[in-house]
Amino acid sequence: MSDAGDVLEPRELRAWMAFLAAAHLVDHEVERQLKRDGGLSHAEFEVLVKLQDAEGGRMRMSDLAREVMVSKSRLTYQVTQLERAGLVKRTGCESDRRSVWAELTADGAEALAGVRPGHRRVVRETLIDVLTPEEIDVLGDALGRVADRLRGR
Repeated sequence: MSDAGDVLEPRELRAWMAFLAAAHLVDHEVERQLKRDGGLSHAEFEVLVKLQDAEGGRMRMSDLAREVMVSKSRLTYQVTQLERAGLVKRTGCESDRRSVWAELTADGAEALAGVRPGHRRVVRETLIDVLTPEEIDVLGDALGRVADRLRGR
């Protein structure tokens, strides 16, 4: 039995479908650029960015998984790929033997520096330049509320 609240109104459906299309297409363009310029997946790029932004260029794997919003097993796979490429290294935590640190290497920082200009260009071309400054503010506020709500689950 369907509840009337389950049905999306035409404007709601339009917003949902536009969000899906835009998210997939922007992500596809970003992924292509990262692969072309640095051999990285979008997920690997996010891991490198989070590590570079972290104090000392390192984070506990459990904290990193929360930051990049992936399961621990998915993060382990990504970090393993980055470690094989020499972009990240894992070390044990001295204060907590159960914890493992992921740390950005010099090669990882160099790889990140190599793909960042293209990444910024693609984000600007595919998203930012299409919107007015007011729309950018509305989008940031609206999607920020969505993310905040979902993080609480």
